Amino acid sequence: MAQLSITSFVTLDGVMQAPGGPNEDPSGGFELGGWSVPYGDDDFGRFITEVFDQAGAFLLGRRTYEIFASYWPKVTDPADPVASRLNSLPKYVASRTLDKADWAGSTIIDGDLAKEVAALKERTDGELQVHGSGGLAHFLMAHDLIDKLNLLIFPVVLGTGRRLFANGAVPTAFRHAGARVTGAGVAIHTYELAGRPEYGTYEAE
Repeated sequence: MAQLSITSFVTLDGVMQAPGGPNEDPSGGFELGGWSVPYGDDDFGRFITEVFDQAGAFLLGRRTYEIFASYWPKVTDPADPVASRLNSLPKYVASRTLDKADWAGSTIIDGDLAKEVAALKERTDGELQVHGSGGLAHFLMAHDLIDKLNLLIFPVVLGTGRRLFANGAVPTAFRHAGARVTGAGVAIHTYELAGRPEYGTYEAE
């Protein structure tokens, strides 16, 4: 059975939209894309390689799938740790609007998503990995389907854009499982699902 992991690039104010380039996701009039690129040093690359080394399959939202499918099939170097896994491992696309998925190894999921993801976890070895895919991440968190969260927090504030933890997110507790900081200043934290938050008070009784 697979763990379901979400790996997300976020700013200090929680924005996850279009980290990789200005044309990646301009939806909603977002004009600040590409904010993660100046921080892509060797430490960052090593962590990403470690993540992809654990992949058994990928679960992607439509927008992220289309971004990946427009680029990664063209990277044919078998030594590339990201391309080699994305191009060879199964890819499941959560979408009710996508008509076809031509990238080799891709399957569209358009039924009961919670049920389908639970079944994917059962039959996948290694990690079932979600990258980007903000809407899908919100759904998975709301249905308690994630097991691990890799947050790469970049030292930049944008003040606008789609956020990973949106208003209305289900209250969820996590257990801190690891941390490091890259030479360029990206704080990388890994969290494991721990259930619901507990509450208390500092007021004197």
